[in-house]
Amino acid sequence: MNSDFIRQLRENPLRTRTDTVKLLLDMIRPLKPYYSPGHAWLQLGDTGAHYGRKAAGMEGFARVLWGLGPLFAGENQGLSEVLSEELEEWHRFYLAGIIHGTNPEHEEYWGNLTDYDQKMVEMASLATAVCLSPEKMWEPLKPKERASFYQWMNQINHRAVHENNWRFFRILVNMMFRLLGLTYSQERLKEDFQVIESCYIKDGWYYDGNPGQMDYYIPFAMHFYGLIYAFFMENKEPEYTRNLKQRGKQFFADYKYWFSQDGTEIPFGRSLTYRFAHGAYFSAMALACPDEIPMGEAKTLLLGNLRRWMEKPIFDNGGALSIGYGYPNLIMSERYNAPGSPYWAFKTFLVLALPDCHPFWEAEEQAIEYQEKKLLEQPHMLITHSEGDHVQAYVTAQHCMNHGNSSAKYEKFVYSNRFGFSVSRGYGLSDGALDNTLSVCQEGENYYQVRYGAAEYRITEDYVSSSYRIGRSTEVTSTIIPCGSWHVRIHRIWTPVKLIAADAGYAISAEPGFYMTSGEIDGRYAPDMLEVKDSLAFARFPWGSSGVIGLTGGTGEIITTFPNTNLLVNLAVMPVVSIHLEPGEHLYVNCFYGNPLGPSEYQLETMPEIVIEGSQVSVIPEKGRVIQIDSRIRSGIDLDR
Repeated sequence: MNSDFIRQLRENPLRTRTDTVKLLLDMIRPLKPYYSPGHAWLQLGDTGAHYGRKAAGMEGFARVLWGLGPLFAGENQGLSEVLSEELEEWHRFYLAGIIHGTNPEHEEYWGNLTDYDQKMVEMASLATAVCLSPEKMWEPLKPKERASFYQWMNQINHRAVHENNWRFFRILVNMMFRLLGLTYSQERLKEDFQVIESCYIKDGWYYDGNPGQMDYYIPFAMHFYGLIYAFFMENKEPEYTRNLKQRGKQFFADYKYWFSQDGTEIPFGRSLTYRFAHGAYFSAMALACPDEIPMGEAKTLLLGNLRRWMEKPIFDNGGALSIGYGYPNLIMSERYNAPGSPYWAFKTFLVLALPDCHPFWEAEEQAIEYQEKKLLEQPHMLITHSEGDHVQAYVTAQHCMNHGNSSAKYEKFVYSNRFGFSVSRGYGLSDGALDNTLSVCQEGENYYQVRYGAAEYRITEDYVSSSYRIGRSTEVTSTIIPCGSWHVRIHRIWTPVKLIAADAGYAISAEPGFYMTSGEIDGRYAPDMLEVKDSLAFARFPWGSSGVIGLTGGTGEIITTFPNTNLLVNLAVMPVVSIHLEPGEHLYVNCFYGNPLGPSEYQLETMPEIVIEGSQVSVIPEKGRVIQIDSRIRSGIDLDR
């Protein structure tokens, strides 16, 4: 990787609009050689997505427009002469790409749409760019070019569209037609908003097409597009747009808990390769209703998140955003992640449409007010904020049915902004990288399975609980109790066969990696940084600690997971306590520790007191407070056994 390129990104203070403009232009400058001669396609690599290479090239082109469209619309008089000239060059470049891509007689024509076509997704950036700046993106087109553009975009009104956030793509296209005075489909708008409204739950929360799945598509899709619509249609549809804004305001109160004070978010769910798209919601709120949320907090979260991402190795050697999360990684990707897909992250640059005098840019960054523990009822999460800017999300009853590694992305017991989570490359403990989950294996085999879905769940201000099946015959109820850097897991397991049950904690980097600067420690961890004894297993490194203490027996072990399974670090170890179970019903209680600070912060005496009396488990996280869990969960629960 070009060290000058990386240094430019990391040295950018990201305090002002001009800083943010410079960041965008620095990030797209290396892409120029990878556009097609007519500028309509951007091909950044040779890995594939399910929609094929041609659509992937159009996607790459369009996703960069999520940054350039708002920049074209903004007030750029204060930019240097060099940046102004570069911006004008990109404007000409993108007009040419749009003209050629929508011209059926040109060799770079994007092609006719089919049902559920990926190009529908990319229409949203085109429609938004035109609405933000019609004088730059519409008026320069000649009459024939306008007609071709309209005809190409209007295809979406004659094709089937998925019943999820995709309906917003057609909504935005028809919104653009309406604002330009062109023929639009009121019938499609009505139909599409009915779908969107059917996904709304309450308290500012939607689900995205699949009930029980509430991930980053809620902020960077459902709210993001809805707020864009509210901004442009406020005068035409005041009542409905007021509802969209009110939902956005409600959502802020919960969503900010997914971030630490420094802007680092919890990796959770699918499509994490979009990285700093997680800040796009704050951009959309600043655009549509800046008076509804604390602008200082929104600015802290948006710009802080961008700063944190610029510290990570997320670019390839040519300067393009890679597929991956904390580093290039295809293992965690989705089937719809092509080489240009990560540029959906540029949705966060919507904030560039706002002038320097806007409340967002004029606000001082403000410290975020967090409760130490917060119940988020709709996404089924208990969120904790603890020392080391450590954010942990204890999740229950989230479920995704149709994406790779879905269990890993939605159904672990806890997710962390500092430790990340791991995805599997196999079925053993090492290649499975089954961190922060309970897995079971029949004796004599090396095939570990985890939960996939839940029959019942409960969430309170003290704990989360769920009942589920692993495989065909193992029934489990797990109750997780957060206690700062510790948490307690209480499992009631019923099995008709002999089993090995493995309960694993946070996977932690096996070397300084991205946690520390070069030279502070040489090479990987030293053997004396590991402690394994009976049912205890701890890794205590200068860059953090992760461990487990088994309270009802079992054998502790430190597992070296396969490379590139953890989303944040490519080499990791994982504490596990395993126990052999005979057929029947068992109580299995373990206490886990995760702290991103050094080993000097680890104190065994900070572990919560835990008392086990028969089926009753009492957890005392602090003096004077007792959390009692009755682990007898069989009555009233039907798992079709």
